[in-house]
Amino acid sequence: MLVLGLLLMAGAAAFAGLLIAYNLSGGPDYTVTLLGSEPFTISTLGAFLGGIALTLIFGLGMWMLLAGTVLARHRGKKRRRDRETARQATSERDVLAGRLEDGGSTSAGDEPAGHRRPAGHRPQWLRPHGHH
Repeated sequence: MLVLGLLLMAGAAAFAGLLIAYNLSGGPDYTVTLLGSEPFTISTLGAFLGGIALTLIFGLGMWMLLAGTVLARHRGKKRRRDRETARQATSERDVLAGRLEDGGSTSAGDEPAGHRRPAGHRPQWLRPHGHH
């Protein structure tokens, strides 16, 4: 959406610039010259309405550009949050794996607040493989 908005803005600005550059001699009714050809004849009212249409197209492009920027920023924040959650889960998993390898013998100071140490006795189906 970001690129499409930028393209709409650039296209509308280029078209308006070319129309102004090639049509400096105005009048009540005059023939529009664009890139060496004369595609149509336009009146003062037609030129005014064409300007309004180009302004609306430019505004739509600007809106799409800003909306794309906001969406990209929102997605970036969500990805950062997800990465931080994954890092926390990985570090917690590594701490718990270290406890299992040590046989569950850790001091109470190493544990996060509010966590209980696992009981030394577990049913067979809860024990990890290789640690019986």
